[in-house]
Formats: sequence, structure tokens, C-alpha cells
Amino acid sequence: MNLNDIKDLMSQFDQSSLREFSYKNGTDELQFSKNEARLVPEVAAPVASAPVLATPSPVAPVSVPAETAVEEISTPAETSVAPEGDILESPLVGVAYLAAGPDKPAFVTVGDSVKKGQTLVIIEAMKVMNEIPAPKDGVVTEILVSNEEMVEFGKGLVRIK
Repeated sequence: MNLNDIKDLMSQFDQSSLREFSYKNGTDELQFSKNEARLVPEVAAPVASAPVLATPSPVAPVSVPAETAVEEISTPAETSVAPEGDILESPLVGVAYLAAGPDKPAFVTVGDSVKKGQTLVIIEAMKVMNEIPAPKDGVVTEILVSNEEMVEFGKGLVRIK
């Protein structure tokens, strides 16, 4: 498999509703994830079998040497300093939304000043939209979740300084 095949497969994965995709054939392995990035890539780690989900467009099986996949897909480690501030944690389990709708602007972005009580995120739980307000006045230094990400109780949502 060449680099163009990998890029094409990544594009199809990006446009699908799948959160994770892995392919393994003998010594070849390829993994994609839309979940939080790992700081240290796993190389040739055993992959647990999972049920296969239907994709919007069928993808032909692809064979990629494990070394090539890691070299092309890996991202360099970030050297930025950790943002300051207090973390607002999720009060419930659900799906986090960063905007009121797909065509609406985000409630907040990094660098925005917020007032106590201002909506930062909406968490959908059991078909109920729960607005998560700012606990204090401050500045958003980091957004810790992505739009439509499944969050657990206690997961960090936003960091406010």
C-alpha cells in the first residue's frame, strides 16, 4: 500500500461517523481514532476484536506495513507549556456539544473571557440538553473535549484561568 492509499483511507474515515477503525492482516496493522490523541503511539500492540460497523461507503481491505503506518500517521510530541487555570469537570455522563447547533458558532473558544453562569458546553443525557455554566469569571485557556465527544462524570471539559 502506498501513501496515497493511506491518505484516501484516512479521508474516508474522517468523513464517516466511525470513532475508531483498525485493520490488521498478518504483520500489517493500521489504526485510526477520532478520540483523544495518545501521547505515546502504540507500535504492534495486540488489538482486541470488536464488532464491525457499517461505513457510509465500503472500503476495500488494505495491507500496510506496520512501520510505514506508524511513520506516516504519527504526530510529533507537542512541546507547548500546559495551560493554567481550573478545570471544569462534567457533572454527568453524556455527549458534549460545543455549539448550540451544527451551523452555530461555538459557545467559547480559547482566549475568550467568560462570566459566571455563561454557557460553556451542552451535555446531552437521555435526550435532555443540559447547559454547563461557567463556575466563575475568567478566561478560557483550554477546551478539553471535542464536539460530539462522549464524556464521563468527572471528565475535564474546559480550563478557566
